[in-house]
Amino acid sequence: MDAKTALQAKGESKQKPTIQQWITSMKPEIEKALPSIITVERFSRMAVTAIRMNPKLSNCTPISFMAALMQAAQLGLEPNTPLGQAFLIPYYNNKNKVFECQFQIGYKGIIELAHRSREFTEIYSEVVYENDEFEYELGLDRKLRHKPTTGERGNPVKFYSVYKLVNGGFGFAVMTYDDFKAHANR
Repeated sequence: MDAKTALQAKGESKQKPTIQQWITSMKPEIEKALPSIITVERFSRMAVTAIRMNPKLSNCTPISFMAALMQAAQLGLEPNTPLGQAFLIPYYNNKNKVFECQFQIGYKGIIELAHRSREFTEIYSEVVYENDEFEYELGLDRKLRHKPTTGERGNPVKFYSVYKLVNGGFGFAVMTYDDFKAHANR
């Protein structure tokens, strides 16, 4: 039974249900999707807070909002909180002329999922500033060396992420500041 049918069966509304009503009526389904570390009450409060913090979310189709919310629940990631794990983002669909909510996982959410897998011993990102010592080498014998300066660091010039696996494997990626800005603008 969908939320609209459930709400009408309870006699709560003959009108189009609000997203908050959808959240309330779908609590049993949300609870089934959530991992035990997050309660359905807490998760529901996060969803309602997301709507209050970004009123455009209330203009989204309830189905798209609930689908995005359920993706966050299934992954056990907190949407639109200061933790930055996941985001519920309203987009205008020009074809259908409606706002739709899309789920986007943040880099902190990716790191959280990596830690939960227990396959990683380390995973982190750093900023390289213009006065830091930094060098890296790709190929078969990859190397990365970053020594932050103790004085004035200057402006950011590069970013990098590193991971180390339980089995001894490792990897890293480096991005220039301009590449970072271009990616953010996309």
